[in-house]
Amino acid sequence: MLFWLLALPSWSVGCGDENTTEITQVVGMQVLDKGEALPKCTADNEGAMVYSVDSAEAYYCVNKKWTSMKGEKGEDGKNGADGKNGAAGADGKDGKDGKDGLKGDKGDPGVKGDSGAAGTSCTAEEVSGGVKITCTDGKTFTLRNRADGKDYNGTEGVLIDPRNKQIYRVVTIGEQTWMAENLNYKTENSWCGGGSDINEGDCSKYGRLYTWATAVGKSEDDCGHGKNCDLDTGYVRGVCPKGWHLPDTTEWNALFAAVGGKATAGTMLKSTEGWEDNGNGSDTFEFSALPAGNRNVNGYFGSEGYNAFFWSSTEGSSNTAYFMNLYYSYDNASLYNYHKYAGFSVRCLKD
Repeated sequence: MLFWLLALPSWSVGCGDENTTEITQVVGMQVLDKGEALPKCTADNEGAMVYSVDSAEAYYCVNKKWTSMKGEKGEDGKNGADGKNGAAGADGKDGKDGKDGLKGDKGDPGVKGDSGAAGTSCTAEEVSGGVKITCTDGKTFTLRNRADGKDYNGTEGVLIDPRNKQIYRVVTIGEQTWMAENLNYKTENSWCGGGSDINEGDCSKYGRLYTWATAVGKSEDDCGHGKNCDLDTGYVRGVCPKGWHLPDTTEWNALFAAVGGKATAGTMLKSTEGWEDNGNGSDTFEFSALPAGNRNVNGYFGSEGYNAFFWSSTEGSSNTAYFMNLYYSYDNASLYNYHKYAGFSVRCLKD
């Protein structure tokens, strides 16, 4: 996930600081709770930003290394790419600790320790109701809940999950408002998507994979494989944030219709990169489906780059439930049912 600002109206908060802007305008920053480690920093999530509650610091993913945004501290200079990123060092002292130190002579920018990542250093701190980020370019951003008490505002292009402060893009397609990123809320029976063999993948890129029982907010004993699940009528919130729910098959079909029909829905909904063999989509409606793959009952991950699987709340039988599938070489989108023990992605739909 990349870090960028939306072109939305901003407003001042704080003690008369006109540069202070609500961070409901920021997409792609992940807030890590106490005890949570930084996710993987790879070429796929280059530019991503996370804030760690433990260290009270924000980090950029740069050259496959997490780099502290505190220009005066850096991450002990360890994140320099061949010494080029000595800017994150403390007064240039740590520029020599670049990736291999061979190009330490390019660590001179480390003298400008106050410049930090991308020419601007930022510090992050917890404040009442959110996280405040202050940057040396004079801009200050605050992640906080809305003044009316609501924890998110889908009409402005952003969903902030109040449970872990994870930020998601949202998009309105037809009469529906969808999360435009996979849910990344940690629960039991959930794993990072995009894994291979027995190894989990990258939550910061793909979100998490959930069993169907977990996706609908139930235990495996109540709604797992072999159990008839007695779900309430109406919206099934399940693992989604309050005010959002797991879509049923009728709602998935409504999405297909809104993007021009099931026959081309795959092309319309798939992201413009990340799919194998040029199987990328046009992402015309900015749904941005990524091929996170799945996890099977034996604990093996597969299909990254080839398939996107999204649970619905519709049960098929005591053993199965329906899901939406996108495939790298197909233009269409499909609804199938499969074993409840599978680990699939979740996209939440606004109530």
